Amino acid sequence: MAAGNARPGSRIGQLEEARPRFFAANDELSMAETLNVALQQAIAALGGLGGFVHWRDPGSGLLRLVAASGLAPEIAEAWADLHEDEDVAPARAMRTGAFLWVAEDSMGIGASGTAAAPLLGTGGRIGAVSVLTAGPDEPDPAQRSFFGSVVAWAAGRLEQRPSTPTDVVSPPGWPPSSDAPGGQVPRVFAIRHWEYDAASGSVTLTRPLIDMSGETPQAFDDSADLSCHLSDIEDLPAFTADIREAFDRGTAYDTEYRVHHRDGTVGWVRALGHIVPDEDGTSARMVGTLWGPTHTHVASGPVVAALRDMGDGFLTVADDWRITFVNKEAERLLGSGRTLLGSTLWDIPAGRAPGLEAQCRRASAERKPIGFDLHRPADQRIHHVRLVPMPGGGLMIYFADVTDERPGGAERSAGDRIAAERTARMTELTAALAEAVTSSDVAKAVAQHVLPPFGADGLLVHALEGGWLRVVGSVGYTEEFLGQIDGVPRTTHMAVTDTLRTRTPLFLESTADYLRLYPRFESFVAASAKNAWAFLPLIASGHAIGCCIVSFSRPRSFSEEERTLLIALSGLIAQALERARLYDAEHTRAQELQRGLLPRTLPSLPAVSAAARYMPAGKGEEVGGDWYDLIPLSGDRVAIVIGDVMGHGIAEAAIMGRLRTAVRTLADLELSPDELLIHLNELVSDLGPDKYATCSYVVFDPVTRTCALSSAGHLPPAIVHPDGTVHRPELAVDPPLGAAEPPFETYELRLPEESLLVFCTDGLIESATRDIDQGLAQLRETLTWAVDRTSYFQTGTQRDDTRRLHDLCDAIVSALLPDREQTNDDAVLLVAHTRGTPVDSVAACSLPDDPRAAGQAREYVRSQLAVWDLDELAMTTELLVSELIGNVIRHASGPIRLRLLRSRSLICEVYDGSLTSPRIRRAAYTDEGGRGLHLVAALSKRWGTRHLAEGKCIWTEQDLPLAH
Repeated sequence: MAAGNARPGSRIGQLEEARPRFFAANDELSMAETLNVALQQAIAALGGLGGFVHWRDPGSGLLRLVAASGLAPEIAEAWADLHEDEDVAPARAMRTGAFLWVAEDSMGIGASGTAAAPLLGTGGRIGAVSVLTAGPDEPDPAQRSFFGSVVAWAAGRLEQRPSTPTDVVSPPGWPPSSDAPGGQVPRVFAIRHWEYDAASGSVTLTRPLIDMSGETPQAFDDSADLSCHLSDIEDLPAFTADIREAFDRGTAYDTEYRVHHRDGTVGWVRALGHIVPDEDGTSARMVGTLWGPTHTHVASGPVVAALRDMGDGFLTVADDWRITFVNKEAERLLGSGRTLLGSTLWDIPAGRAPGLEAQCRRASAERKPIGFDLHRPADQRIHHVRLVPMPGGGLMIYFADVTDERPGGAERSAGDRIAAERTARMTELTAALAEAVTSSDVAKAVAQHVLPPFGADGLLVHALEGGWLRVVGSVGYTEEFLGQIDGVPRTTHMAVTDTLRTRTPLFLESTADYLRLYPRFESFVAASAKNAWAFLPLIASGHAIGCCIVSFSRPRSFSEEERTLLIALSGLIAQALERARLYDAEHTRAQELQRGLLPRTLPSLPAVSAAARYMPAGKGEEVGGDWYDLIPLSGDRVAIVIGDVMGHGIAEAAIMGRLRTAVRTLADLELSPDELLIHLNELVSDLGPDKYATCSYVVFDPVTRTCALSSAGHLPPAIVHPDGTVHRPELAVDPPLGAAEPPFETYELRLPEESLLVFCTDGLIESATRDIDQGLAQLRETLTWAVDRTSYFQTGTQRDDTRRLHDLCDAIVSALLPDREQTNDDAVLLVAHTRGTPVDSVAACSLPDDPRAAGQAREYVRSQLAVWDLDELAMTTELLVSELIGNVIRHASGPIRLRLLRSRSLICEVYDGSLTSPRIRRAAYTDEGGRGLHLVAALSKRWGTRHLAEGKCIWTEQDLPLAH
């Protein structure tokens, strides 16, 4: 990204808009940060590779390098001391007192030139700012204007010091400056230059200028690990991870890190960096510098060290309640400082302690210190907390452990601790119920968070449905017992009946208590294997919606506190259950709608047997638009279709139903796959510009063993051969329906005598943890394994095809979708077993294009049916053939061909060269013709016409005699 490549227009507007924001946001900076910010802004404005600032030394007249960014030390050192009369950009800018750009790459780093502008003070020129530009052209007026404003702003702030600034970078070997009052102002120096390589994901260091302690380094091993030179940084892995994250986001990098010096003190360094574009404009690396100590910690170093080591916990939060500082004691109690810094106070477990948020907000609003005791349920400790508002906003939070100082604090009873643990569990229950979606989720949350605190081992959650009790969740009961109580009238279970009628909890502390109230339920109590119960009515929106029963294997009493707590919990459970039941009802209706729109069963046809699986999406998702179908066509041909409407919801399920109906209607017209998809594309386009669907339509002809396939945005099927090999044809897929521009491509695939065609939608093979290529590879492996394990093609007959196909579907689903809860999309799997028509079941002959054809056809039919032992059908078939051929001779044209197919029915097909379609019409009494097709319809099971590339085919089907 090179700003220098931008031209006036939107670029001017951007820079002018950024100018006031920049000056307003950088008003309270140190000298070092002033130079750094100005330099970074100048580099960004000009799209530079790096830059540097020179300060004029009045004593020597030299221009001394005081700041650099984005440049390796060896490059920076080459610009360390410049004479004012040198022919380089910074010196020329000083001499001319104006902006200039020199087209050169004097450093050999790929720069197109150097832009420089003088730092102008009231007494003259005090320095220069230079940027090595990357763009091919000289900076435009908008860039030069913004650059000049930045330089003028920096000059105004730096002129406050009469000599070289003491808190900016100095090259190696320079003596420490001490121009500040007392000479005590710490220097700010560049500690390390670093570079991040995106290809390797690693951060490397260049030779340091000064080490973290401020001492000149003795040696530097370029091959050493990063941790060798930055071991002082408190969380080195986070340093590298933060740089990688900034690069991935494409943003500049600016973060502070705490360091531990060799003398035991703690300091801070600031890491700055920016992305460097390659020649082709792509970004492959980031370069930057470590600075320290930072402005915000220089003056307060001793104070920070004292706060860091103090015995009491201490942390600070900003106005937005984000944690900005934690000391060692706070880290011990709350967690790692690296994790806490930047987090919102209420997002950490300790920040959710009862009463803490209210007190913090009160202190912030009143701007007065507040002190109070805080009880921690987790460890039963008491901490005295003091909140002190900070000038300018935010809070300082002190806390000290005073458990032993409070009356009886050290001797808190075990009962108190148990009660506190229960309270904590109830808080967790509230959060869990808030996340529960289904009734089953509610029952699981209650079992996890209610049973353990009370020592219970049984749970029944009943939902009331029209006077019947349905068990929606249970723990600790046998399947046999649940079968006795699930789906019974509410009056059958007297304890539940009384609880719901009175809307009052019922606590039974022993079996004797139960039988005293309900003596006829002795066998029921024995079957439950429980000895104490708490019957809690579930009341929501003023209505009884069910009952929650918490039970115990041993008799036990319920204290007043326990009863109060359980009653309170029943209200939470009721609200969650009501919400979950509404979701369950809606989700069930949606799934029933979708399943109703899908085929209830798939037909078993002579040429194709198939099995399918539809898997709805995992928890929390709506229904989808995945669909499939198997459609018998004429001549034993079969259409196989699968598709997916993009999106989830009732609307998508309805669209799926419309598409499936349209496909069946169009398939009955015997359209080719590409023509059918053209009509579907028009239908989807008419639904709206945001509606799309994928579809794959295949027509299998068992006589020729070919598949004609067209696909709109859908994966082609995987083909399994009889030897177990699996391959997926590499076909160019057209765009999805609604986005495609006809025509669609049609492919022909020739299949072996037997094969498996495996179709699926993307929900089966693609997920958050697996891309589509990985899913296809796993599908191929699963098919190979499953077919080999079951010896699919070597065992069984056509009759048990369906069972074997269902077993194969189960194996594939189990391998690819072991846990449906982890998926967020519905999925369809369709496996079709194709078979070619035996050669001896097909007979065909050509006929002359004249009246003799009818007689020859009748003779051919008689002889062929005799071979097939179908003499019973000879007379009827001769009559049908005569009518069809007579129709061709009278109304169509040749060539004429006759084909007979022996399958589950006798199929008779007459081919001609005409595209006209015969239609039944009502014949008048005086008409000589028009009755032939009536006769064909009466004598055949069904008949029809299909159009071919060079003519048409008129076909009939007749049932075979019972003996066949």
